[in-house]
Amino acid sequence: MKNSNFEVCVRGIIKKNGKILVCKRKDKDYYFFPGGHVEFGEQAEDALRRELKEELNLSIKNISFIGVSENIYQEESQENHIDFFFLDKEKFSKEKILPIALRKAIIGWQEDKKIFWASKNEIKENLRKKSQKRKNPLF
Repeated sequence: MKNSNFEVCVRGIIKKNGKILVCKRKDKDYYFFPGGHVEFGEQAEDALRRELKEELNLSIKNISFIGVSENIYQEESQENHIDFFFLDKEKFSKEKILPIALRKAIIGWQEDKKIFWASKNEIKENLRKKSQKRKNPLF
């Protein structure tokens, strides 16, 4: 095993007037979702409430589980280097929002409201299936 260290993170999908809230590091060219690390012994829902309170001073009353995304993060973000933006559906579908598998899952979730499990492999498999359906429309 190359690296046995791993962390669990929670991310919130906050919608307002048809737009989704995303974060952007001031020194990077991509967006991500608000949230952060789950501390040892902490429940995911409690971690999300804590992180959103720390980052945005929001007190969240209702949380719904909508899915899971597996991802390997390359770097850490620091809260004092983050700006927050609400993106409408069109801009959300075009912008670079990481992890990409989660962005694609959220686009699908907005349509069908089905719980998802997103990972790089899942996205690749779905794209492969869609490509096969286009090639073989009868199957």
